[in-house]
Amino acid sequence: MKKKATTLSDLARAADVSVSTVSRIATGSASVSPEIEKRVRNIASSLGIELCTTCKSRTVAFLLSNRPMLHPYHSRVLCGAEAYCALQGYKLLFISLSYPLNAGRRELHLPQLTGSRRAVCGYIISGTNSPGLLDFLNRKTVPFAVLGNNVVGDWRSQDYNVVWDDDVQGTYDAIRYLQVLGHQAIWFVGNCQLPWFSRCYAGYSRAMLEASLAPRLEDVGLENMEEVGYLATKSILGRNDSASAIFTGSTTAAYGTYRALKDAGLRIPDDISVAAVGECEPAMLDPPLTTAREFPEQTGRNLARLLLNSLANPDLGPQQTVIPTQLVKRESCGQPSGARPPRPETGAQLHESSTGTRANGGVHDL
Repeated sequence: MKKKATTLSDLARAADVSVSTVSRIATGSASVSPEIEKRVRNIASSLGIELCTTCKSRTVAFLLSNRPMLHPYHSRVLCGAEAYCALQGYKLLFISLSYPLNAGRRELHLPQLTGSRRAVCGYIISGTNSPGLLDFLNRKTVPFAVLGNNVVGDWRSQDYNVVWDDDVQGTYDAIRYLQVLGHQAIWFVGNCQLPWFSRCYAGYSRAMLEASLAPRLEDVGLENMEEVGYLATKSILGRNDSASAIFTGSTTAAYGTYRALKDAGLRIPDDISVAAVGECEPAMLDPPLTTAREFPEQTGRNLARLLLNSLANPDLGPQQTVIPTQLVKRESCGQPSGARPPRPETGAQLHESSTGTRANGGVHDL
């Protein structure tokens, strides 16, 4: 079992001061007696926590990790975060970062900016990240909020400010919709070594098992999403396994699935239905793709909101927010041949449950 990272709350308890006092020492935002500051800094050093000195910046850094380019999804997260920061009087600085995902915090060599609270006041962490980076920033007492869907490996999400896209529920809703249409031989296509595919597969498996259907996984260990969809679909077709529908863990993988089905002379949805998680403009694929739609701009706004809340309220504990998905039914899904028509009331109930409505206006905190 991994040891829990030392937090500002732990330091405050050890030094017998409030969390806000520790935060003031770390940021230099208000005067603290020299005796208290010395005691806190000595205890911080013994606990392996590095306290920064001053922070008068109103610049937030958007850290995009381990992405060769600004992916369309992350660019929309960035736009949402920037819009929220601007409304609050903050600027947003974009930083691209590449590091080994298996590196521990002591092995990380990060931009000098990440160690300085003078330049930026906090971080929005996007892209693909490891627990090592989160531990590094936490021990530097750098405020941050992280996109939880893309953190690789075991980590204690409850220790951090995290925003999640509810891809698990979105996938579940999409699979239930396919089942209502009459599909049983539904395949999941993806690379489950990557956390977002693994999360989607969890939602898929739950929907299949609840319907007393065996999950069918075609797992391709590549990072190129379109190749994952193409090769996985070709493999399913090549084995002559029964398949009436294919669900991909990303819309980019669905591009590959479409290409493989076209190569095989199969029609969508007449021969095989296709659905995915994510968002795809209807004109991008023919026929238009059914999706569990995500809302990246809303994800970005909430990442910025959690970070700025932490800056304004140092005693505030870690916050977690889930952004619902919406099932968007398009022409890529139809009934399998020989299936009974779906009951209207079942379809209506499913549509209502899949719109992502929550008691707190669609976005809910955990």
